[in-house]
Amino acid sequence: MKFKANLPRLRGGTLAVIAVMLIGSALLRIGLQAGPAVARESRPEQDQEMSAEPETARGGTPTSAELQTLIDALRDREYALDTREAQIQDRMKALEIAEKAIERRLEALIGAEERLSATLALADGATEEDLVRLTDVYEKMKPKQAAALFETMAPEFAAGFLARMRPDAAADVMAGLSPMAAYSISVVLAGRNASVPTE
Repeated sequence: MKFKANLPRLRGGTLAVIAVMLIGSALLRIGLQAGPAVARESRPEQDQEMSAEPETARGGTPTSAELQTLIDALRDREYALDTREAQIQDRMKALEIAEKAIERRLEALIGAEERLSATLALADGATEEDLVRLTDVYEKMKPKQAAALFETMAPEFAAGFLARMRPDAAADVMAGLSPMAAYSISVVLAGRNASVPTE
């Protein structure tokens, strides 16, 4: 009950405070605006001198020609920025296209490399199989016939086969070679072993 009775009193006090603040604000504004007006009336000679100066020189608003110049400069700047932005976007698109092309080429190169590796592995396997088979054939030949065949081979080529053959079969073939051919093949075999590290 007491609270309800105090409520109208509080509202009246609040309204009074707001009214006082509004009146104070109005008086303050009048005082602030009246000060410059009184100062202008007390200095009419200075006002006449200032009116002879251009508007921009005394800090006033710029003339319409100056505004137009400013607007034109801003438009030129905006156009230059739009052009620059368009150029940057074009470059970004070109870079994106180039990047995609590079990615496609890289994928193609990786695929080609994988296919080449598989082909080389097959070729190496086939070559090794062929060499093993041919070495086996030379080992099974009669030493005299094999020696006649090795006599016609280049020393490096013959040394490769002799190195793969069983030692007893290789010895039989070497025994059937001419001394010059046996010496040349021995030099090639020794040269291969000399280049092998000992430690």
